[in-house]
Amino acid sequence: MVSRVRLFVEHPLAESARLPLERAQAHYLFNVMRLSEGDKIAVFDGGSGEWAARVIEAGKRGGTLECLSQSAPQRDPPDVWLLFAPVKKARTDFIVEKAVEMGARRLVPVQTDFTNSERIRRDRLQAHAVEAAEQCGATFVPEVAELSPLSRVLNDWPEGRALLYADEAQAGRASPLAGLLACDDARQGGGAPPPAALLIGPEGGLSAAERARLASLRLAAPLALGPRILRADTAAVAALALWQAACGDWR
Repeated sequence: MVSRVRLFVEHPLAESARLPLERAQAHYLFNVMRLSEGDKIAVFDGGSGEWAARVIEAGKRGGTLECLSQSAPQRDPPDVWLLFAPVKKARTDFIVEKAVEMGARRLVPVQTDFTNSERIRRDRLQAHAVEAAEQCGATFVPEVAELSPLSRVLNDWPEGRALLYADEAQAGRASPLAGLLACDDARQGGGAPPPAALLIGPEGGLSAAERARLASLRLAAPLALGPRILRADTAAVAALALWQAACGDWR
């Protein structure tokens, strides 16, 4: 029986493949989880599904796993990005963690006119994404992009990707999410939902200039998140939940 311990590894997975462990991974498996040689865990590399693996070497500073067999197929999330303005450290960590659990394909921190947090550590947020994937059973780890000005992101916006931006001015109004994204048409044709992105602004909301810029984009539209104004971290979860229910892999 495979342990419920799951580990993300950056090595190709195949039957009998040997997987060297980094020091932090060895510490987690052998000191925190108290595993030893012969114990089994689940591993994934973000593209090969989930595999059963056995500990064949256990040391204080490293170790080795051996791949046994695939235990679950690769499950990629639908093509939805989450753009968000960083907030306080713990709440930004929460946004990244929950976005992974909710099935975001890519995470894009953006600097807006009212963003309070001017710096983030991308490597730390990427590590949070990995940990969230390990905990929630995902086989895919979304990329956390570098922090970029929202204006630059919009200037380089990819053709064909819809952008829904949470707007507190829309509180209490209905947002025909599926209609905006043509999700129903794609589903009825048996295809995947069209590429999309959700934008969550900072605690102070989007500026008038940013709203005007977004309104000028052909594939952008405001999104209401219910009758109440939500905190930024709550809004990220709510927006992803709405999109998944209307267009994503919850259907």
